[in-house]
Amino acid sequence: MRNLSSWGNIHHTNGEVTFLKSTDKNIFHNKPTTFFGFGRSYGDLPINNSGGVVCTQDYNEIISVDWESGVMKAKSGISLKQILEHSIPHGWFLNVSPGSSYVSLGGAVANDVHGKNHHKSGSFGNFVKSIGLKRSDGSYLELSREQNQELFNLTISGLGLTGFIDWVEIKLKKISSTNLVTENIRYESLDDFFELSKESNEWEYVAAWVDCLAPEKNIGRGILSRSKHCDDGKLIFEKDMHFLSLPFSLPNWALNKSSIKAFNFMYQSIHSKQSKSAIANYKKSLYPLDSIKNWNRMYGKRGFYQHQCIVPKKFAFDATQELLSLISRSGQGSFLAVLKNHGPELSPGRNSFCIEGTSLALDFPNNGKDTVNLLSKLDSICNKYGGRIYPAKDANMSSEIYKNCFKNWKELDDAKDPNISSAFWERVTHE
Repeated sequence: MRNLSSWGNIHHTNGEVTFLKSTDKNIFHNKPTTFFGFGRSYGDLPINNSGGVVCTQDYNEIISVDWESGVMKAKSGISLKQILEHSIPHGWFLNVSPGSSYVSLGGAVANDVHGKNHHKSGSFGNFVKSIGLKRSDGSYLELSREQNQELFNLTISGLGLTGFIDWVEIKLKKISSTNLVTENIRYESLDDFFELSKESNEWEYVAAWVDCLAPEKNIGRGILSRSKHCDDGKLIFEKDMHFLSLPFSLPNWALNKSSIKAFNFMYQSIHSKQSKSAIANYKKSLYPLDSIKNWNRMYGKRGFYQHQCIVPKKFAFDATQELLSLISRSGQGSFLAVLKNHGPELSPGRNSFCIEGTSLALDFPNNGKDTVNLLSKLDSICNKYGGRIYPAKDANMSSEIYKNCFKNWKELDDAKDPNISSAFWERVTHE
């Protein structure tokens, strides 16, 4: 028995835990099963309160790869970092990657993750060619756009509920360098953000850090970062370099309104209003927090919540302004606040998070009822504008909000393997 936690350190699984090996044949427990990759889901999505949990980190073999076409087939427990370790020397990169490389391939499919290049590439599922799916009744299915298409579309963004994702075949992206040329531009308002984002549309990766404690006149101010791959021929996979490690949880009082405000001021001060170009390895731009081992411990033993929502393009300004104004008034700020524009969703996933619009992601230290009440208010604002809350980061939304966000949820529930569940699914469907 081993206690497993979500990345927010609030939810802990109470069920029986087993570790899957590549040679194992028996996948499922005799009671409802949840699959756990690298534990980077912030809420209760990988948590099981009453059944069994299967950890997949060692289920990580590469089955086949064609370095001419950039097509790779691998077991679902392999991490995105491990994929890059193999692909980069051959000049191939992930088409879509979230903010951490410590995400399993199966988890990337199940959550249909997105990255800073959604405006150009859509979500991860857009580059999935086929999936091997094991069901608890002993059946085995191969899914693709041509074969078992309906279940293929439901498994992408299916939160791991349609069966055990045995392997995934994906298309990689050809690159000539792992170095990125990056520009960081300081801006002073929400109007500036949308204007800069429009000007940056041809850049490959675009996202902004936001000062969520800014005064009303400067709501939305921050630093917009935009980057693209160089063509210098340098294909270098960087091994883990943890410049900082948190061996234990910080005291709960370490992160508060004053310390967050001080950080925000310092961070803005080091960036001028004039854009400056710099060249650095991909990890600095795409996975900045991966260099801090156990960075989730900075929130203390109380843990933290993350909230990410997306609102449709036509309501993006008004909705984002209302969300940021509420956060500023609450005083429950976050120094990890990311704002970005998204293009049309290209993935076939039936319950994918992304839509064409604007997303806002923030971390909140767990201050009990005050934080939960704030999250509920943010959910309501998002819901009012027809937006969505990201399941991979959620630990709070109600069943009503979830069902409003994801109109196809009943299709997923009907396709769900009867021997798979999670604390998240119980919460959002059985209230």
